[in-house]
Amino acid sequence: MNSKGQQVIQQWYKQKQWKQFPFQREMEEAYLSGYSGLLNAPTGSGKTFALFLPFLADFINKHPDTYQTKNNNGLLMLWITPLRALTNDIRKAMQEVCDELGMPWRILTRTGDTSAADKASLKRKLPEVLLTTPESLHLMLAQKEYAKVFQGLQVLVCDEWHELLGTKRGVQVELGLSRLKKLASGDQQFAISSVQSTELIKPQTANRQLRSLNRQLKIWGISATIGNLEQAAEVLLGNDFPPDQIRMVRAKIDKRLVIESVIPENIENYSWAGHIGVKLLPQVMEIVAKSKTTLIFTNTRSQSEIWYHAIIDNYPEYAGIMAMHHGSLDNELRNWVEQALHAEALKVVVCTSSLDLGVDFRPVDTVVQVGSPKGVARFMQRAGRSGHHPGAISKAYFVPTHSLELLEGAALKDAIKKGVFESRDPMLLTFDVLIQYMVTLAVSDGFRADELFAELKSTFAFADMRRDEYNKLLDFIVSGGKTLAQYDEFLKVEVENGLFKVNSRRVAMRHRLSIGTITSELSIRVKWLSGGSLGTLEEGFISKLKPGNTFWFAGRSLEFIKVKDMTAYVKKSKATKGLIPSWAGGRMPLSSQLSAVFRDKLDEVAHGIEQDIEVKALKPLFDLQSQLSHLPQSHEFLIESFKSKEGHHLLFYPFEGRLVHEGMASLLAYRISRIRPASFSIAMNDYGFELLTDEDIPIEEALEDADFFSINNLIEDIQNSLNANEMARRRFRDIAHIGGLVFTGYPGQQIKNKHLQASTSLLFEVFNEYEPDNLLVRQAYNEALAFQLEEFRLRAALQRIQKQSIVLKVIERPTPFAFPIMVDSLGREKLTTETMEERIAKMARRYHVDEEDAGKIAPKPRRVGVIRKKGF
Repeated sequence: MNSKGQQVIQQWYKQKQWKQFPFQREMEEAYLSGYSGLLNAPTGSGKTFALFLPFLADFINKHPDTYQTKNNNGLLMLWITPLRALTNDIRKAMQEVCDELGMPWRILTRTGDTSAADKASLKRKLPEVLLTTPESLHLMLAQKEYAKVFQGLQVLVCDEWHELLGTKRGVQVELGLSRLKKLASGDQQFAISSVQSTELIKPQTANRQLRSLNRQLKIWGISATIGNLEQAAEVLLGNDFPPDQIRMVRAKIDKRLVIESVIPENIENYSWAGHIGVKLLPQVMEIVAKSKTTLIFTNTRSQSEIWYHAIIDNYPEYAGIMAMHHGSLDNELRNWVEQALHAEALKVVVCTSSLDLGVDFRPVDTVVQVGSPKGVARFMQRAGRSGHHPGAISKAYFVPTHSLELLEGAALKDAIKKGVFESRDPMLLTFDVLIQYMVTLAVSDGFRADELFAELKSTFAFADMRRDEYNKLLDFIVSGGKTLAQYDEFLKVEVENGLFKVNSRRVAMRHRLSIGTITSELSIRVKWLSGGSLGTLEEGFISKLKPGNTFWFAGRSLEFIKVKDMTAYVKKSKATKGLIPSWAGGRMPLSSQLSAVFRDKLDEVAHGIEQDIEVKALKPLFDLQSQLSHLPQSHEFLIESFKSKEGHHLLFYPFEGRLVHEGMASLLAYRISRIRPASFSIAMNDYGFELLTDEDIPIEEALEDADFFSINNLIEDIQNSLNANEMARRRFRDIAHIGGLVFTGYPGQQIKNKHLQASTSLLFEVFNEYEPDNLLVRQAYNEALAFQLEEFRLRAALQRIQKQSIVLKVIERPTPFAFPIMVDSLGREKLTTETMEERIAKMARRYHVDEEDAGKIAPKPRRVGVIRKKGF
């Protein structure tokens, strides 16, 4: 027999003329039975209601007669999202349900966009449901008497957990959860120290608070499909969660997804390289014209600006019904775009990953992906933006930016059909995040060392942390460790009767301003000279502008006036040409899952059994590759060699992604140099890499060595082949920022990026010389291996190649596989007075590649003034 809460919810479904999906009923049963766990559901399937409605049913069951009048309940549900943009949509949906059920509840948000007045109001009266981000959760933990805020908390939901897993923001969630679980556990000694303030409170008050704390906190994650869902649940819940209280709920919904590739009319004349794709603009606009509302996804903010201008240039009739959305635009502009999408006032929006996640845009019926998204899960997430409601068909188009990307399109379709999705590997022992968290607790009510250590060991991220490592961190935040003890700036925490506490108001204020793990180049706000904000740009781009220069941003032609107080002032410009801003970190590597399916597709081509329309369209290109060199089968590994005026070229094709290729190129160059000393120039893309030297390369002799592709002494050889010190130094910049070693400045008074880099470089050198066992330096080296070189993938790729037959082909000119890599190599030159297009055309003539092809290798709209450098 259904409970009162279930009856109320079922009646609500009937009134809406909706039907519960089986996974929603399963979720309801699991929640009401007291389980925690992970809900795996595709976007647009009703996953928010799947968790929120059982929570309401549970409350109604506990208050069957007063649920419509009972208020001042305190905070009952905490809902964490990775993006601030998600909170508004979810809040509206939840508030609508409560209003329709006659429940006098408030659903509020607390993010970086929340005003100071609203935050103060939150403190005075807590809502029943609060939507927030990982950073804002830690800011709440940094407030005095924070335990009172969470003393009635019943459930924490982490939305889009797959986006946070494998990031330092995910570790933030793990740490915050470990504290909330401890608060809810009823641990007498811990709870007393947490609920009472610095002044003594009456024993009966403390006991009453303890009784309210003594409960089991439910924890649920919501995740799209990834390759390691079970591990994702384990990371979220922690090591101490009882296995018999964990449930996995999977939405077995056959989400209908229609994917089509936009195929160039004449593949022989389409680009062999490039990263913009506007050559196919007419075909894309035909799709837009036939659709109600279209989202055009690009992989970078620069690319979104370029596509926006290309559409306005060539299709001016879309002015007023088209918009742009990316993370550097002002929040008000982004909110306007989201509201206009809801209101069906826009025909097309050019966007980036800023619209990847669960914002509900029902009017969107078509998605266009420009360029390979480099991952199966990412493409599924974006495709799900169309038809974003149960039962609807998701329609997605794939637009290649160069010829071989069509093969990636075929691989994407095949991977989705087979259910091959990327795993998100959790981050371990991120000591910079832990240092920040320890100071956060010390800023609020303080912590005791033994209690916190036990709490940290319950997390997945720090389960393997040794006590001696923890003691080093304690010593670091109290006395600066072995190296920094003489500098007062690093002495943040004091110990009073075993309680680690921050007593300095200055230290506390600076720490609260620095909470978070998102690091990027220093941003400068862009404002109209007359007032009003457009968004932010990186300092590096702004620093290159002179007064009077024109650039394009937020869909407008802008004239740069001046920089004052970390703000760039601009006015409207009538110029038709201008620079396009570039942002750091825009190029994503091919994922291991997608690269594996890509190699399978290539094997089909080599065996002549291709079935996909994309692969068939590429037949002229593959025929040319076979004619000039060789098409490798799955058991073969292709190496090409040729000579030119530049020197001796050696090209390898692992098809493993650019990060793996960066490490492998340096490794193999080092191993060749052990046979004969040489200096190599290196270039790479997602398909292969090139070694170029001015002397003959003894590749035959190297291939005879059994250790050439071996994983023996891999780490040592990598460190010898690369400037590991410089790579670790770059990683250390972010680690020092997160760990509080450098302060980036107060709002409006940020410290210049070059000064921050100088400070972190000096600290890195000091630690290397005087404290080589420093945990943050060790972390920097580990991160460089794991994330910059993808050492685990590199190891697996080498093991695969060792089992393959090596095919060494001496060629006369660059092949279709080689030419794109050599285009990337143009970025190696230090000084040139030629444009990128002129240099590509010259290279094409030199190697007898059709100049008409070469002119299209890096296509661009008329207004593009900057093409980003590529390669090393």
